[in-house]
Amino acid sequence: MRLVIQRVSRANVVVEGKTVSEIGNGLLVLVGVENGDKEEDMRWLVGKTVGMRIFDDENGVMNRSGEILAVSQFTLTASTRKGNRPSYIRAAGHDLAVPLYEKYCEDVSAALGKHVGKGIFGAEMQVSLVNDGPVTIVIDSRIKE
Repeated sequence: MRLVIQRVSRANVVVEGKTVSEIGNGLLVLVGVENGDKEEDMRWLVGKTVGMRIFDDENGVMNRSGEILAVSQFTLTASTRKGNRPSYIRAAGHDLAVPLYEKYCEDVSAALGKHVGKGIFGAEMQVSLVNDGPVTIVIDSRIKE
């Protein structure tokens, strides 16, 4: 699994002209699930997400977290090794991707004790954000060093 985490001052997801989720200060987390990903990958990423401290505290040190909006994004699995058209062959099918994405959202919510906003898996979504910083972090469960 691969995450792209962006610190935002606000973000929202719109599907068919309707806002389905929005947050203020927090993290927009794009979630990509690859073939072969397992629940242990998801659990490791939950821990990383929940432990992420990238908002300034009263001393100006990145030591706080915020709200979370998680959006499934299969394009994070793209391979660009050959040619100019990305290949998504590594993207997990719905049978694997949907349960891991949903469980990721549930587990992050449970660990934080607060609601995690979500997109709609497989929908055509418009994601808007104001990247704060900018701060953008990529975490891949297959690269744990």
